[in-house]
Amino acid sequence: MENENDFNVETVTQYLSEKRFRELKEAGLHQAPQDLAEILTELEKEDRVLLLRLLPKEKAAETFVELDSDSQADIVEAYNDKELSDILSELYLDDTVDIIEEMPAVLVKRLLRASTPENRAGINRLLGYPKDSAGTIMTPEYVRLKPEMTVAEALAHVRKVAIDKETIYTCYVTADDRTLLGIVTAKALLIADLNARLSDIMLTDVISVNTEEDKEEVAQTLNRYGFLAIPVVDNENRLVGIVTVDDAVDVLSDEAEEDFAKMAAIMPTETPYLKTPTKKLFLARIPWLLILMVSATFSSMILGFFESALPAVLILFVPMLMDTGGNSGGQTSVTVIRGISLGEVEFGDILRVAFKEFRVGLCCGGVLGLVAFGKVLLVDRLLMANPAVTVTVALSVACSMLITVVVAKFIGGMLPICAKKLGFDPAVMASPFITTVVDVLSLLLYFVIASYVFGL
Repeated sequence: MENENDFNVETVTQYLSEKRFRELKEAGLHQAPQDLAEILTELEKEDRVLLLRLLPKEKAAETFVELDSDSQADIVEAYNDKELSDILSELYLDDTVDIIEEMPAVLVKRLLRASTPENRAGINRLLGYPKDSAGTIMTPEYVRLKPEMTVAEALAHVRKVAIDKETIYTCYVTADDRTLLGIVTAKALLIADLNARLSDIMLTDVISVNTEEDKEEVAQTLNRYGFLAIPVVDNENRLVGIVTVDDAVDVLSDEAEEDFAKMAAIMPTETPYLKTPTKKLFLARIPWLLILMVSATFSSMILGFFESALPAVLILFVPMLMDTGGNSGGQTSVTVIRGISLGEVEFGDILRVAFKEFRVGLCCGGVLGLVAFGKVLLVDRLLMANPAVTVTVALSVACSMLITVVVAKFIGGMLPICAKKLGFDPAVMASPFITTVVDVLSLLLYFVIASYVFGL
């Protein structure tokens, strides 16, 4: 291939069909694993397996990690035990666990059989931690040093073990029983006196997380302090692993996608959209649609109850009120959910949030109410020449708009916080759910206010 840009699906397919394997292997060595994985995903299964077999096992392992679960399953099915063992020997243990968690049971057995006894024990240990905990995303492959080591001894040890460790930028100083005593960075080792003891130069104020801490909170801690890795300890402060920044990014990305799905009233799915079967998409979407459709019954009941008692012209402004109320609640819920996810808002802040959103609601509702009053009189009465639209009707709409926005802002702020306190995902309380609740309340408020204004 003349240049790296020529390495694409079409060129790779052509080279494979022409059996130009040596050139293809040489070109593949210069590609990033992520780019290779993207190309492999688009190839036919046989070509995918063949191209991965052409690569050296180190490059093949790095690329294998970047593949989606379906492509990984294809590789596992096609490879023999020796080939699988070569791939697994190059993977970090936490990456192996991530792959195993996505595999069908029959393929998991093959992967475990191809692993070394030591790796199998480590895999089973990581799989034994609670779901979504720090233990499930940590790696036990870190650099461990002893406090009595000199800097020279520590550097020699790092050089010896570095090739098997996920990161060497931060090294962890522990006692013989693995109790975490401190950390020392690669920079500190490079600039310190070679005869200095680690106990004299290590940092002892170590920020760590527990094995059972929620993985999203761990990722946020890494993000907050800007760490490349954070130590994971058990209840006796014994170091059992580390969580690296790449795993934290994956966690935050997955959580963001999950929240996005829930906020759109869709059950989360990890399968790429174009590879998701129609049945799976249907099952992911229909539950919320059914719930939201049934909940709309309350709006119909309210309309039916007030329909005969109030002027028919009031119905003209129901969509405007309901849409504005739903949008107001949705704005607030998204803001509060983001604050919760970033750790800026907790249950103890509920009164502060309520007061803030009450004030915001008054300001927004006041402006919207005035605009609605003018719009009803100018557009609906004068421009549309509708004599049924009176000042009383405009006043009813304006007052309803003010109160609806205030109530919507309040609900949009309170529901996510309460959901988090009760152990639910705050994202569930986002736009579709809150919009439905606010629709019902705005309709009820509108007709109650109109009944009072019209003296009914």
